[in-house]
Amino acid sequence: MEDHAQTRALYNSDCPVCNAEMCSYDAYSKTKDLPIAFDDLNQIDMDAWGVTEDEATRLLHVIHNDQLYVGFEAMVILWEQMPRYRWMARIARLPVIYQIADWSYVHIVARIIYNRHLRRKARGLVGG
Repeated sequence: MEDHAQTRALYNSDCPVCNAEMCSYDAYSKTKDLPIAFDDLNQIDMDAWGVTEDEATRLLHVIHNDQLYVGFEAMVILWEQMPRYRWMARIARLPVIYQIADWSYVHIVARIIYNRHLRRKARGLVGG
């Protein structure tokens, strides 16, 4: 683990959506030398995060300043750490927008992504 990282995102590289998004953020963070690290749940010891593989594949997990955030809040925290995405975080923080986006992420977007992951896993297309 990178010691200088103030923010860490846990993602599933077996998920095409998650992998594309987090790799994009990782590349951007590296070009700006931001203190953000991206941990692929398939490549690390999950005990360090204190979550199961199933929990990690269901929702985004981010540790920022030693506090764990899960779900849409984790995404907003991550955006807030990257200058290019701060405008999205500001919009996402608006009360009605946040409530709708949080509910939509947990009950629609993440659920669809998770179910697709389970189907790929059942067909043997991903590890574990």
